[in-house]
Amino acid sequence: MIDATFLKWPFFEDRHLRYAEALRTWVETESHGLIDQGDVDGSCRRIVRKLGDDGWLRAAVPEPYGGLYPTLDVRTLCLSRETLAYQDGLVDFAFAMQGLGSGPISLFGSEDVKQHYLPKVARGEAIAAFALSEPEAGSDVAAMSTTAVPDGPDHVRIDGLKTWISNGGIADYYVVFARSGEAPGARGLSAYVVDADTPGLVIENRIDVIAPHPLATLRFEGCRVPLTKRIGNPGEGFKVAMATLDVFRSTVGAASLGFARRAMDEALRHASSRHLFGAPLAELQMTQAALADMATDVDTAALLVYRAAWTKDQGAFRVTREAAMAKMYATEAAQSVIDKAVQIFGGLGVTKGVKVEELYRENRALRIYEGATEVQKVVIARELLKMIDRSHSGAR
Repeated sequence: MIDATFLKWPFFEDRHLRYAEALRTWVETESHGLIDQGDVDGSCRRIVRKLGDDGWLRAAVPEPYGGLYPTLDVRTLCLSRETLAYQDGLVDFAFAMQGLGSGPISLFGSEDVKQHYLPKVARGEAIAAFALSEPEAGSDVAAMSTTAVPDGPDHVRIDGLKTWISNGGIADYYVVFARSGEAPGARGLSAYVVDADTPGLVIENRIDVIAPHPLATLRFEGCRVPLTKRIGNPGEGFKVAMATLDVFRSTVGAASLGFARRAMDEALRHASSRHLFGAPLAELQMTQAALADMATDVDTAALLVYRAAWTKDQGAFRVTREAAMAKMYATEAAQSVIDKAVQIFGGLGVTKGVKVEELYRENRALRIYEGATEVQKVVIARELLKMIDRSHSGAR
């Protein structure tokens, strides 16, 4: 059970406490029957529909389109992911992708596009996906080679390859980023909503990973998309992508925080009940040192995650540095916490079907997607250097 004392921190309002408690009760009682380990696609579809039917996907879209609040509340998104991840990684994944895959629409979509897609996302009637990465352009978005060229006065034709696309193969629509050519590099990208049944969109292959989630490579072959489904202005694709990640990058840290809390709880229970040399494992000083490190890592990660979320919710235009720190530290710290939990479990900890072994696999990908740890370090450093540049400019 999550230690909810952190909800008393000044980052939260009463509404957040009520929401977290209600979601915790729901996921503990409702999630088990939704998951079939042999059918990941079907499980995700059931989870999304149940999350929508029971109102939890309302946190993923703004209020005018069926959401909870006038704008996306990042603290609520983070609390959702932490709470769901504590119970099950696939449930967290399904929730997270509804937010990430609709985030560009919420932030930059036209009114018609918002009205068409967001209510379906909130009700769990449409599965969303975010198609940014390519075989040669993952963290380096400016190296993107997928193209969107004019095809008559009202359409573009998209050609190229996208890979590591979460919900690939089961999504009802994809937010696709492509090179539209307004300027070199990152300034020449645009974003489009592409429905899954659009001619020319092909599921090239499905990707199996250590923690089973629906992932795929997508091929676009003369995929004709109306300009009315462009998100934002021409050439604003990089801006759309980065602003979306500014909101959702903190939530990746929150998911890792949920994994870490669960690992720590599992380790505490095991260390208290497992006897070694005639006494509980928890009485060994080496075990106590590991538990102390785990608790400190968990609280530090939580402070960084919810600082970033709170800062964004207070109206900050960008929280690039704060979100990068939260994502970087929380995902790396969670891996350390989970590794210590596995060590405390001993041989049982690497046994398939044991929770800490599952957590070890679940968290590993979070250190890579939405910007690997190494990329987050570059982002943080660049933001710090910008501060120096601004201070020098002011001094002159």
